[in-house]
Amino acid sequence: MRVLGIDPGLRNLGWGVIDADRGRLRHVANGVIHSEKGELAARLLWLHGQLTEVFRTYQPTTSAVEQTFVNKDAVATLKLGQARAIALLVPAQFGLDVGEYAPNKVKKTVVGVGHAEKQQIQHMVKMQLPGAVLNGPDAADALAIAICHAHYYGAQHMKVRA
Repeated sequence: MRVLGIDPGLRNLGWGVIDADRGRLRHVANGVIHSEKGELAARLLWLHGQLTEVFRTYQPTTSAVEQTFVNKDAVATLKLGQARAIALLVPAQFGLDVGEYAPNKVKKTVVGVGHAEKQQIQHMVKMQLPGAVLNGPDAADALAIAICHAHYYGAQHMKVRA
């Protein structure tokens, strides 16, 4: 199965692609889609177009997105939610299932603790995907989301087949 993990963000949207086969994980690609400051609609359109290209290029069979947490800045939370909507819309346009995971679940799955720091996540992603060159913390987070999804989605579908 080819998994595309997405770490939603309006300014920096991280993405990471892995192949998962019977518990073995292999890094395929990762990156960050940057949107420039400007009109919100134009930024969302840019994210949509760039993420669509990632899907066309790597042809994932499933995808996963990090759930949004609410913070003190309601406007920032709303904008993040709109970027997250793009992260949900694009996979749906390709007919894919979309897993959604809380940040603590991703961290616990990849690092072993739910309140891991960014550096710990990057370190464990590199350990689980030998040879992967990370294109920044947002891409590392996206790969962690993909690893989490491979673990839970793969386990769920193996039970269904058995």
